[in-house]
Amino acid sequence: MISQFVQGLKREFSGYNAARLTKDMMAGLTVCAVALPLALAFGVSSGATAAAGLVTAIVAGVVIAVLGGASYQVSGPTGAMSAVLIGIVAQHGLQGVFLACFAAGALMLAAGMLKLGRLISFIPMPVIMGFTSGIAVIIALGQIDAFFGTVSEGATALEKLASYGRLGFHPNPEAVSVGVLVVVVMLAWPKKWGAKVPGSLAGVVVAAVVSIVCGMDSLAAVGDIPKTLRLEDRLSLSGLSVRMVSDLTSPVVTIAALGMIESLLCGASAARMKNENFCADQELIAQGVGNMLLPLMGGVPATAAIARTSVAVKSGQQTRLTSVFHSVFLLASMFLLGDVMAKLPLAALAGVLIVTAWRMNDWEGVRYIFARRFKSAISQFVITLIATVLFDLTVAIIMGVVYSAILFMVNSSRIKIEFSDIDPARVAKRPVADSATLERCGMAYITGALFFGDVDEFVHRMKEADRFDYLIISLRGMSSVDLSGAQAMLETCEALKRRGKTVVFCGAAEQVRGYFDRAGVTEYMGETAYYGSADLAILELLEKKAKVA
Repeated sequence: MISQFVQGLKREFSGYNAARLTKDMMAGLTVCAVALPLALAFGVSSGATAAAGLVTAIVAGVVIAVLGGASYQVSGPTGAMSAVLIGIVAQHGLQGVFLACFAAGALMLAAGMLKLGRLISFIPMPVIMGFTSGIAVIIALGQIDAFFGTVSEGATALEKLASYGRLGFHPNPEAVSVGVLVVVVMLAWPKKWGAKVPGSLAGVVVAAVVSIVCGMDSLAAVGDIPKTLRLEDRLSLSGLSVRMVSDLTSPVVTIAALGMIESLLCGASAARMKNENFCADQELIAQGVGNMLLPLMGGVPATAAIARTSVAVKSGQQTRLTSVFHSVFLLASMFLLGDVMAKLPLAALAGVLIVTAWRMNDWEGVRYIFARRFKSAISQFVITLIATVLFDLTVAIIMGVVYSAILFMVNSSRIKIEFSDIDPARVAKRPVADSATLERCGMAYITGALFFGDVDEFVHRMKEADRFDYLIISLRGMSSVDLSGAQAMLETCEALKRRGKTVVFCGAAEQVRGYFDRAGVTEYMGETAYYGSADLAILELLEKKAKVA
């Protein structure tokens, strides 16, 4: 893996020159403009601080990019991760987040070393769409207090929403006006301008100017941003306890799973955009190392971010130095603009996150499955979305995958068996063809997977084979078989042969034939019972009859 990584770097920087360096720098500056307001917003929304969000973006932008599995990935804090962290902060404080981040990083590192990157391909797209939309709902609900200037209680977004019934809901007109202003600017910002100045940055700047001019000093602000990459609040072993470690088991798995899913999906999507190879296992190693380092600096968990990555690619990104330059520019912003950023209203960042949550949804994919009425995909999407909002994200993904697996088994269990007589016209050109010989000879065409869910249907339908003395079972349409299916086939053949029937197979796939060999079907039927095609089986039958005659 190390050799492949080094070879990949050599290819990436082959022919690197001043022109490509300039493109990387300019792309990095553009990505910085996108990342700055998001880093502040995601840091605050996660329950940590804006400074933690900035440190995460800066450190992850260097460490994960340098070690990553592609040239284009840009990592940092994300909305999906902030939706997970808010509950951990409420129960265990920032030390809980730091510990969970470190442990999740270790899991991702182990997953990369074990080459488990391809596991992402086993999560159906409707499930991913569902949990992404569920996260978007959680993010939007989590911004109600900052957007409206209200107060709520609870560890989760739903608990906070429910608490308004007890505490009352009293919006602050100034906070609402600032939040709405950011939303309007972001939605109305022309796309051609967005290529140079992102709408999120423009919205935050406009809102900050308006709040200062109008004297909205009472609005909650971001707060102090230390001019250091090693924050005072960082992972401390002295504050840990056995109980905390035990209680964080589920959140650790959630963070690791979410980090893997977001990073690998981002990588796969951007790989298609740039027509470049993507090493999923190397990316997991990079994400693991980065997330183990971040809590030591006071940062929160990071993943590859599709918004920043796509901006980098569209801005002419050449190598992974684009992400490094984006971090350098963020670091400069921290030192040069820290005092200004400290006064930004939280309502403005809430507006950014609400629009971001809306845009997180794969609206094109959602419209497609609903417009085409794919009932299975719709149910997968809805179940995962609801589970994401109501339960833990890991639980939601597991529920979505398990439900998808059940749907697949149900759909696959619809095995079809069709019987037909052998048409003498098919072999009429054979010199030994004899129509009389083909009487009471038939075909059984099996289509579908023969596994435990199909056994009863298979046994019931195969009773119709009694009308034939010579039966050719076509396995060409049988995609796979399990132990229960193989045993059912063996018992069926035994029953037919006891009644004096001759049974042969044709068109068996290698996987099916291999399973029959191990299950004892071949041992009972004999090697001569297998034919490449039905024509060969019929021809041999005719030749045998001719010899007897």
